[in-house]
Amino acid sequence: MCPSSSERDRAVAGFTLIEVVVALALVAVALTAIASLIATTIRGTRSLDQHLSLAETARAIEAALPGRDQLQAGTSTGEMAGYRWRLDVLPFRASFVDPRSPSPWLPQTVVITVQAPGGPALQINTVRLQRRPEG
Repeated sequence: MCPSSSERDRAVAGFTLIEVVVALALVAVALTAIASLIATTIRGTRSLDQHLSLAETARAIEAALPGRDQLQAGTSTGEMAGYRWRLDVLPFRASFVDPRSPSPWLPQTVVITVQAPGGPALQINTVRLQRRPEG
């Protein structure tokens, strides 16, 4: 006996339960990968934003430094826009610089450290020239 066409159509029409479960598993894997990518992107964006804020604060502190003649050796601290900062002015030490040389300039190391409220810190090291005291 031959099955009628309506019985054959009904037998092949639709999905089996296994096909539906496999399709849902594939969708879940794809959504998990997309969610992981989004989470990584958000963490990276936050990290860049925090680093940029630290750099902007350090730049503002550096721009507010006193002139060459008023910059004194020592340590200063403070807070700006919720970020703690520290300024260290030290004698510049290097094997190629002789502090007894007759140069009118005396190099100084300037270290600016800025720390975010959450803990990360940024440190900028630079050298600034100061006129050698006369006498």
